[in-house]
Amino acid sequence: MNVLVTGGAGFMGSAVVRQLEADGHAVRVLDLLTYAGFAAHLAGTGAELVVGDVCDPDVVQRALQGMDAVVHMAAETHVERSLVDAKPFVRTNIEGTRVVLEACRDVSIQLIHVSTDEVFGSTDAGGFVEDAPHLPGNPYAASKAAAEGLVRVWERCYGVRARTVRCVNNYGPRQHAEKAVAGWIRLGLAGQPLRVHGAGQAVRDWLHVEDFARAMGRIVQFEGERSVFHLAARCHRTNLEMAERIAVLTGAPGVELVADRRGQDARYALEDEGTRADLGWAPQVALDDGLRALIALER
Repeated sequence: MNVLVTGGAGFMGSAVVRQLEADGHAVRVLDLLTYAGFAAHLAGTGAELVVGDVCDPDVVQRALQGMDAVVHMAAETHVERSLVDAKPFVRTNIEGTRVVLEACRDVSIQLIHVSTDEVFGSTDAGGFVEDAPHLPGNPYAASKAAAEGLVRVWERCYGVRARTVRCVNNYGPRQHAEKAVAGWIRLGLAGQPLRVHGAGQAVRDWLHVEDFARAMGRIVQFEGERSVFHLAARCHRTNLEMAERIAVLTGAPGVELVADRRGQDARYALEDEGTRADLGWAPQVALDDGLRALIALER
């Protein structure tokens, strides 16, 4: 199969590219190579790189030529950046998705849209099921919820063949230092305290990016009825617990609590029983193993 991966030169996208190639697919990447996307992330792959803007219809239409499916991952993703300036998130995450949907409509190929657990907002206990209401709590999450709305409309009104994938927090190789785990590891290895927002009690579920990519490989080839997939690790930790563990593993002097982030959601969680059963998938990388391997790469 020929697969286009938008945002494929980013952290999660480059992991998906590697998995798709390992599964025998030919991969083309469309990426604008902004601050978090690098051609070097595709080193060792055979992927064709098209440098271009996912919001440009001509670029997207050309990139889709000859493809059998598109994995749409191009997005602005950092919550703190969205709180400072939401405009790039509205443009890339919403308008970019509209452009991709229009292109898929024109050529009638399958779209796999990658979203986030953050569209649901916070939950006190349990996990959100696939059709739970969206209640995003920050501009990034709101832009992803809006993009999901466009996907549903283009399915319903225009017959676009689409599937949506929501996943929890990923960590692993090639992640930008603005993200929590990557940033904490770099601070720890530099001998600095790890900065944690507020009291550090926000809870996240941590999935290794290679486990995410393995699931994506199965979703690309999935022939069943499921249209929404939830990828969870069932590895919930408070931010303070994660930072303290990374501090121990890196030899950092400890953790420093700083001002809380605006609009901080208390807990994200997805219910993923159906996805696991349909895909025959479960995470394979234990948290401590993943952290140790990542720290070894950064040393």
